[in-house]
Amino acid sequence: MKNKKLWISLLAGLMAALIVFGIIAGSLQTYVGAAKSSAEIQQEINQMKEQLKQNQSQVSALRGQVNANMDKMEDIVENKNLIDQEIFLLHEQVQNLTKQINAYSALIADKQEELDEATARWKELSDQYKERIRAMEEGGKLSYWSVLFKSNSFSDFLDRLSMIEEIAAADQRRLEELNEAAKSVESAKAGLEAEKIALESSRAELESASTELQKSREEADKLLKELIATGEEYQKLLDEAERKESQTAGQIDKLEYAYDAAKEREYQEWLATQKPSSGSSSNTVDGVTWVLPIRYTHFSSPFGYRIHPIYGDWRFHYGVDLSAPQGTPIVASRGGQVTYATYDSSSGYYVSINHLDGFVTKYLHMTHYIVSPGQYVAAGQVIGYCGSTGASTGPHLHFSVYYNGTAVNPAKYINI
Repeated sequence: MKNKKLWISLLAGLMAALIVFGIIAGSLQTYVGAAKSSAEIQQEINQMKEQLKQNQSQVSALRGQVNANMDKMEDIVENKNLIDQEIFLLHEQVQNLTKQINAYSALIADKQEELDEATARWKELSDQYKERIRAMEEGGKLSYWSVLFKSNSFSDFLDRLSMIEEIAAADQRRLEELNEAAKSVESAKAGLEAEKIALESSRAELESASTELQKSREEADKLLKELIATGEEYQKLLDEAERKESQTAGQIDKLEYAYDAAKEREYQEWLATQKPSSGSSSNTVDGVTWVLPIRYTHFSSPFGYRIHPIYGDWRFHYGVDLSAPQGTPIVASRGGQVTYATYDSSSGYYVSINHLDGFVTKYLHMTHYIVSPGQYVAAGQVIGYCGSTGASTGPHLHFSVYYNGTAVNPAKYINI
């Protein structure tokens, strides 16, 4: 009962959370279409992601409950199968004992018939014996003494006496044999009846055990029905939670799209206000102004194939090398958003800027950089300082330009 109340409380709490979640999700239609700043939209995204995280936690918890409930159901089904097997075995044993009891009943009936026959024969012989003795002892045509005294001689007398004794002894032996036979049959019958009683007792015990197993099976059936009902309730809640989770994920996608649009709008607004820093060397190509990224003193390596100064093999050079003293400031050639500000063994400390019109510029071998990923920079803004980190033989700036992912000659865009 306590567990059932706990489940009901959990279900009620979860339903309340889902209702609140639905209200929050429904409000998305209001702010998705609103002209909000990227920061405001990002705040909304963060809130929705937190809500999504909570929803995913609820989904996970519900899945755990569904699985746990399913495990219980499987255990009960397995237990029911064992009970059914035990009931079947007990039923077979009861049937076997019943057959044995019936066989013993038949044997007892046979023994009773033998006993009745023996008793009847004994009674018949006993009556005949008594009748003969009585007839010989009574007066009349034939008496015991007349038989003796009518003998012709002493020898005849002895013969007659011996005959009478033998007849009496034979009758007595026959009676005793019949009596012993009757006792033997009666003893066998008593043994069979005792065996039958023992079998009936065993059968009663098996039937009692079978009855108890039937009760256990009925209880298992009842519990299984309750678990099935609980599982259906959990599944409904899980389906609803998953639907909310999918809906929230979709709304987050819309918000992120709105965020990207807002960032683009803000960047274009910002870009329109940006001009190259005063004193920087610039060049305009297709209406776009490019700033020389460093005040170099020597143009050390052009764009294209060359002998690598370190590895000594013939390979493609994806930019231009502009030599300058270590610590010379490096500026952004155009305004844009920093995508990378990091280090690797080949490029050293380097910065990559996405100009959001298909162009990307990269600045390699810095002593260090002073910008961070996600930051917007203006054309001519200092982003780092000239160095010789990575695969470099001396202080210089490796400057490269990419258009739609393909390296192009920077000389087309900057004055070198």
